[in-house]
Amino acid sequence: MEDLYFFEKVYTVVRLIPYGKVTSYGAIAEFLGSKGSARMVGWAMNKCISHSEIIPAHRVVNRNGLLTGKHHFGGPNIMQQLLENEGITIINNKIINFDSHYWDPLKELPLNH
Repeated sequence: MEDLYFFEKVYTVVRLIPYGKVTSYGAIAEFLGSKGSARMVGWAMNKCISHSEIIPAHRVVNRNGLLTGKHHFGGPNIMQQLLENEGITIINNKIINFDSHYWDPLKELPLNH
């Protein structure tokens, strides 16, 4: 049950990532007060396909801008295609100009989560 509560908190943050922006698993974990739980955020992203609402999981990447979760999208290029549709350039599974697309929930969202 505790995992489900954490997953729902993750999904709330992920839904707030703006179009054309990305964040990292670790940034979400830190925002939620669980620094060091990036892997749990990844598990939440893996499970979100069965969620009743759409979760833009393609906007969550690793801390270096790599598309490490791309194999969970039903095809090897779907995550990349979704990000490219939002104007993000990717070469060799890595976001180009990662810093300009990076969205940090600690800076962008109020801390009364």
